[in-house]
Amino acid sequence: MSELDPTIAERLKRNADGLVAAIAQQRGTGEVLMMAWMDDEALHRTLTTRRATYFSRSRGTYWVKGETSGHTQHVHEVRLDCDGDTLLLVVDQEGAACHTGEHTCFDADVLLPVES
Repeated sequence: MSELDPTIAERLKRNADGLVAAIAQQRGTGEVLMMAWMDDEALHRTLTTRRATYFSRSRGTYWVKGETSGHTQHVHEVRLDCDGDTLLLVVDQEGAACHTGEHTCFDADVLLPVES
């Protein structure tokens, strides 16, 4: 059982696994860094510690961004979208956001380049 504020919990629209998508965005630049998953407990931990905490679907456990890599995310703001199914974390990213070592998870594959 999570200690997430019930007024927040009732607004969340979770997927079949009880998870909500969470987008991390760099404070100041607006750059999209990564996407991960949160459940109620991960969101509660993030809101109370200001350290981005996610739920790993593959490992079935929680992980704090940067806990092992040192590439931390200090959370300045958390927003819920109008549908209640996506969270936006405005963060200060230290080091690479992507597990591949890239600055963001969206650096590698451009499917439609910017029009000139």
